[in-house]
Amino acid sequence: MLNKGLRDNESIRIDNVLKTLRSLDFVPQPFTNDSKFDIENQLKEFGLNVQTLIDYQNEELITLLVRCHLDFNQLELFADFLMDFSKVENYNFEAKALAIYLYIQQESKVFSFGINAKIASAKNK
Repeated sequence: MLNKGLRDNESIRIDNVLKTLRSLDFVPQPFTNDSKFDIENQLKEFGLNVQTLIDYQNEELITLLVRCHLDFNQLELFADFLMDFSKVENYNFEAKALAIYLYIQQESKVFSFGINAKIASAKNK
């Protein structure tokens, strides 16, 4: 378990990575090498890359993210990134995002209308 100072620094680092990932624009267009490089650099902070995102089972991905100390809000942001990233040609991460949303809804023990709406949206894709 991390002490408070380390936990705060880790949380800030994770937030910065997630903000960078979420700031990348994913429009349905061919994926450029520069875009992939930017995403790979950010995913590397979680011990991931695009190929491992493809290869990991939903439960494995969630376990890895929890081990990387992502809290429920950060998990939600990561799932939002996966939904946006799924708009890119050849990538389909909606099922992984849905699994993360379901995990948050179940494990947080707090009902969230926002998460519930995202679950419904992911199921409809």
